Formats: sequence, structure tokens, C-alpha cells
Amino acid sequence: MIAAQLVPTPIGPLALLSREGVLVAAGFTADPTEMFVRLTPALQAEGLEVVDDLGPAAEAARAYMAGDLDALDAIPVSQPGSPTRKRLHAALREVKAGTTVSYAELAERAGLPKTAARAAGSACAQNLIAPFVPCHRVLPSGGGYGGYYYGVPVKQWLLAHESGRIDNSK
Repeated sequence: MIAAQLVPTPIGPLALLSREGVLVAAGFTADPTEMFVRLTPALQAEGLEVVDDLGPAAEAARAYMAGDLDALDAIPVSQPGSPTRKRLHAALREVKAGTTVSYAELAERAGLPKTAARAAGSACAQNLIAPFVPCHRVLPSGGGYGGYYYGVPVKQWLLAHESGRIDNSK
């Protein structure tokens, strides 16, 4: 069974989906089924149950929103993808809060040539576990914010939160 919980955040509900203590999806939506339908058919076959408390993942999300920017790093995650996509997602988790990289830099950090920037962009677009796999920390080298699955205002808020320009400790 896939367990789901909604965690309130300053930018809207964060849906967390977990299987046996490993986060398989997370995203800024009030409807966990929006994340559930993006899972593999094998995971969808397990069913979805909304629970009151996912434990460490929910605690980490609340701590992150309260200012502990490293809280998400310790939560185990798993999502499907090719070996290249998995390398890119692993490299994303190494980008520290308060910093950003370009798509070309992300590719390079994953051991791929800079010309793999398009693959890095695709890995971000297909990321199922935001903000635990922090694709919001990747910006186009030409400037601006680029896209974000949950909308550019959410990406802007996350980056401002991580840079200390937003105080959520109250």
C-alpha cells in the first residue's frame, strides 16, 4: 500500500507518498491522487491510503519549511528512471540549499558531458519527489527561472526561502 499525507506549507499543501518508509512521490498539490497517477503501474497496483502521519518524511517537510534547510536530505527516496536519469536525480540531491546550478552544471555533476543539459532538463521535468529531489535549484544558464512543474511562483518561493529572504520560523 502507498501511504499518503498532506503537509500544510506556506505555499500550499505538500502531498507526500511513501512505500515502506521510502518516499516515492511528493509535490505541491492538495490531491495526493495527482501524484499517485504519475507512479509506475506496479506501484499504482498497490493502492493508495491517506494517513494522518507518515513520520520522518512529514517531520522533515515541516522542519524544512520552518528553516532547517537540510532536513529533506536524510529522507530515503526512490523513483523510476534510466541509469542516466537516476544519476541526475542523485546529483540533484547533492545541490545544497541556498545554491543553484545550471542544467549543464547538473549534467557535469552527474558525470555526464555538459552537452547533456537537455537530459538534465528532462530529469527535472520528470522528477516525482519535489522538493526532496530539489529540481527547483536548477536554473537556465541564460538567466531567469525556467519552468517548474508546480509553477514558477513556487520555485521562486522555495529559492527565496532557502536564501533566507523568507522567515517562516514564526
